[in-house]
Amino acid sequence: MALAQLTNSVGDGAYYVCSVLYFSRVIGLSPTQIGAALTVGWALGAVAGVPLGHLADRRGPRGIAIVMSLATGAAIASLLFVRSYPAFLAAVCLYTCCQCGLAAARQALLAALVEPARRTETRAYLQSTVNAGLALGAALGGIALEIDSEGSYLTALAMDALTFVLASAVLWRLPVPNTGQTRSEDRPAGSGLTVLRDRPYALVSLLNMVMLLYMPLLSVVLPLWIVERTEAPGWTVSALLVLNTLTVVFFQVRMASRVTGLGSASRAVRHAGIVMLLACLCFALSSAGGSTWLPLLVLLVAACVQVFGEMLLGSGSWEIGFALAPADKQGQYQGFYGAGTAVARLIGPLLLTTLVLSWGTGGWLVLGALFLAAGVAMEPAVRWAAAGRADGSREITSIESRPAEEKSRVRD
Repeated sequence: MALAQLTNSVGDGAYYVCSVLYFSRVIGLSPTQIGAALTVGWALGAVAGVPLGHLADRRGPRGIAIVMSLATGAAIASLLFVRSYPAFLAAVCLYTCCQCGLAAARQALLAALVEPARRTETRAYLQSTVNAGLALGAALGGIALEIDSEGSYLTALAMDALTFVLASAVLWRLPVPNTGQTRSEDRPAGSGLTVLRDRPYALVSLLNMVMLLYMPLLSVVLPLWIVERTEAPGWTVSALLVLNTLTVVFFQVRMASRVTGLGSASRAVRHAGIVMLLACLCFALSSAGGSTWLPLLVLLVAACVQVFGEMLLGSGSWEIGFALAPADKQGQYQGFYGAGTAVARLIGPLLLTTLVLSWGTGGWLVLGALFLAAGVAMEPAVRWAAAGRADGSREITSIESRPAEEKSRVRD
């Protein structure tokens, strides 16, 4: 699974760096057209993740993950040939829907192949692998940007499409999980998309989505903030991105080892809310003025605090998303939970740029208070969701209640 996601992330790193310039310079689209298409695409992706995850529950997560990986590669490959806006919009919508479906199927596959006590640790390991791949892919994309030709951009996107095909071949090597599926005629009436009727899980997912609003910070908000509101040098943006990526690569697994059940996961998210508030305060201080080096130092400290909160959130959020989902419905539940990522990508840039760039320090304070409120509210929301789980004894039991020697063995 790590090899499959490493393969994907290398291609995605190049895609993220080159895609917008390819869309504008080669296809000939305006920024408004690109933004509108991506908005529509991620909105559809957020919706599509649930039924595609449900399909993974019914047909098996490995097979659906392979199909979604191939379909995503085909969607990216189609971008090499589109030269009109309607075709571009269709390709983008296909890409985002397949990406969200692939994410849901992969999470369901992880849940099926990995014992509950090891899922968060495994997820952290995969996240570290993804970040390493993204960094490598971004470096390759940087070469394409330096060449700055139609051929270089086409090569970068073609490489991304190929990585999804290669990843599907890697996923084929995984065993077919025994998920305990029942035939469709044996399922009780009304057992379809039950996640849509699960109000406690919806609340938990909503709070997680609010916490995920940190995602556009480094890629969208901070570059504009640094240029417009601080005296820090322009290369600070790259330095913060490198710092964030390397920190997650080296420390995410260690942070996740501290999360051993719903109790510690809820506390991790609460602490993440507090840390994110502190990061927002530090970012706000970076506009206080002074020499070039003082804002740079403040921004580096703020980025360290922010990535610490990011790793806390990831560790707690993954455990909560897995543990509160019924064993036989991981696909649809992970699709619903993962929709928060698509929504954060959809509304985050506009919301955060409006808050931070229009309101300045006040906007950072509002954003920090939002993180704090969501983090603190997660604990009672998780307790509410856990209390209503009929299968809680099997899925929600954590190693926190096991003997000390068993906890040590699981962590090792």
